[in-house]
Amino acid sequence: GILEKIRLYLTKKLLPHLEDRRKYHQEFASSTSFHGVHNIVQTRSKTRKVLWLLVVAGCLAIVIWQICSRFIYYFSWPTTTTVVVQYVENVKFPAVTFCNLNRFQAHAVSNLRIIFLIWNIVSGVLQKFAVEDKYSQELNDFLLGNQNFSIKEFTRKNGFYLNSSTLLECEFFGKPCYPQDFEHVFTEYGNCFTFNHNDLPARRVSLSGRGLHLLFDVQQEKFTDEPALGYTDAGITFVIHSPKELPRFDGLGLLTPVGMHAQVAIRQLKSIIQEYPWGECKPDIKLQYHKIYSTNGCLQECKARYIQDWCGCLPFILPGNGTECDLLKFYNCVYPAVYNIEIKGLCTLGTHNSTCPTPCEETDYPTTVTYSSFGGEKAIKYFSAKLKKSPEYIRQNLVRIDIKYHDLSYKITQQQKALTISELLADVGGQLGLFCGASMITIIELLEYIFTNFCWMCIFLLLKAPEMPQWNNPSQNQPTHKEKKKGIQEC
Repeated sequence: GILEKIRLYLTKKLLPHLEDRRKYHQEFASSTSFHGVHNIVQTRSKTRKVLWLLVVAGCLAIVIWQICSRFIYYFSWPTTTTVVVQYVENVKFPAVTFCNLNRFQAHAVSNLRIIFLIWNIVSGVLQKFAVEDKYSQELNDFLLGNQNFSIKEFTRKNGFYLNSSTLLECEFFGKPCYPQDFEHVFTEYGNCFTFNHNDLPARRVSLSGRGLHLLFDVQQEKFTDEPALGYTDAGITFVIHSPKELPRFDGLGLLTPVGMHAQVAIRQLKSIIQEYPWGECKPDIKLQYHKIYSTNGCLQECKARYIQDWCGCLPFILPGNGTECDLLKFYNCVYPAVYNIEIKGLCTLGTHNSTCPTPCEETDYPTTVTYSSFGGEKAIKYFSAKLKKSPEYIRQNLVRIDIKYHDLSYKITQQQKALTISELLADVGGQLGLFCGASMITIIELLEYIFTNFCWMCIFLLLKAPEMPQWNNPSQNQPTHKEKKKGIQEC
């Protein structure tokens, strides 16, 4: 009874008569804003009807092809790169970190080879060094006999130092600077010193061709590396970087040998990378011990986490607040752990899926370096009299470095989306309008037409459904099948 009532209601209220449905289809075809359809319906000529049908079908096929191609292009996440050069009245000066190629004082300890090997193990956290097996027994004997030895304090005390005897001249944009303007930092070169580490607002350059002027005395007779271990150069190495980033010498350091004058012209280059999937950066990544995100800082924090988990201590050359590793931990645990991290790829760089993806915004300082011999004969005599050193000493120990901006401009390299959502919608709308004269209103009309016909089809199928069988229990007064059969047999 309920099913019959539903059928009756659907027949009377929701399902129009056949004539009304035909009239609805005719009116839709004649009034729709989808161009060309009314020409198919209203024309009486069969030839014209077929021609218009072919035209509409062809335009519809082209529209579908074009729209599909635009969506395929959009989901390939294309990008374009724009380069803009912006000229300004003044520009921030970068940070510059200086290191002496000679790491330790020759008179600091009798066995310098062991100190160099230990430092290679320590600095291998930043840049991998191989320690030959022939030195293993010598290292073990030293470590077991000097368990309280601190390579950190030894390097700070007996490594390269910056004072009035090693920094002979310092001038920034016409004003004098002093050793206390430099901050100490540990790198793979031991003691290094960074100028403009605080990114002071006053340290801006408002005139190209002038900047930081320095004169170093490397003091080769005090600081002597071990040639047998591959240290054969003498001079100053330096790297130019953002004041908020750590110095990175691996492949980026510039070298000025003794007796040379290096003139460094720098430019500022800002790179803006799109986030995934258009680019490779992750804008939500933050570092715990660094002000801004950089791949070098992220890599150091990643190594620090793994080493602290494996060894229960933290190398002083890495950022963090853990317990400092002693020499035995460095040799027996930290050094193998760094090798394990590199072999297994636990701290990777570059891509979106890596541990340390590319930063979304990065500032680099491309450089152009020119060299000349330091000083003529008069200059050699002047410094020889001033420092009370021989001319040979001047040629073998002094290094002059000038760092300046090439011009007051910075270049912005920006990665942009080649096709945005609004541009995609504009392309789709343009294709629909060009070939079919369709718009958003047309799409709504079609959706309404399809939805109406879908409802009618559902109602029609429901009305044609088979009736529910009647499963009634036999009454007590009515004979059952067995009783009927028995009565027939008796008859």
